Amino acid sequence: MTRSILITGASAGIGQATALRFLEAGWQVGLIARRAEPLEDIAAAHPGAVSLPCDVADPAAVDAAFAAAVARFGRIDALFNNAGISRPAGLIDEISLDDWHATVSVNLNGMFYCARAAFRQMRAQAPQGGRIINNGSISAHAPRPGSVAYTATKHAITGLTKTLSLDGRPFDIACGQIDIGNAATEMAAKMAKGVPQADGSIRAEAMMDAREVAEAVLHMAALPLSTNVQFMTIMATRMPFVGRG
Repeated sequence: MTRSILITGASAGIGQATALRFLEAGWQVGLIARRAEPLEDIAAAHPGAVSLPCDVADPAAVDAAFAAAVARFGRIDALFNNAGISRPAGLIDEISLDDWHATVSVNLNGMFYCARAAFRQMRAQAPQGGRIINNGSISAHAPRPGSVAYTATKHAITGLTKTLSLDGRPFDIACGQIDIGNAATEMAAKMAKGVPQADGSIRAEAMMDAREVAEAVLHMAALPLSTNVQFMTIMATRMPFVGRG
């Protein structure tokens, strides 16, 4: 049976690379992002893909997108809960409330809304079950300077992952988290040019190909539901992580 996955943030970067890898592997893929045009381009080139433009910060839009995916695929086998944003760095008293609320709306609320819709469907469908893979971050473990909003939301995602993993057990819903460091995407391009370090210096950091992340997500998703990767860290080998140095 052909398996199905919904991928948020699928219009670019890690989300797009992951969507293309799953399509290559023969999965049916629901593409979720705010920008419709890139999703429609992927769907036009791949019969197994469906464009589901949606702002993950809008719970009604999330529910509608998931319902459309179920109508198309019949069930949801996996969710890659990937959409996220980053706002300019600053100390806590320099961060605007608008930037704080925007970060929480997408990185935490949006991931909650999508996990909620996926869990509800996976619990109700027959055969029951599925897999939710949350995109955490290296910042779920070790923050960068000036990243209070982003880091707070990514620490919260770890709590979401652990609770869903526990609550999903009776329903064969597996939940894991992939923590990604320095994939070469538009969002992370600044890392290669030089970013603040914990010692106050500015240094360029090593990057990895986003396709390596896609391969890791595919590995997690393709496991039988009796097996779960609870947490995976994938990163550019030479980037700062342990001690952020």
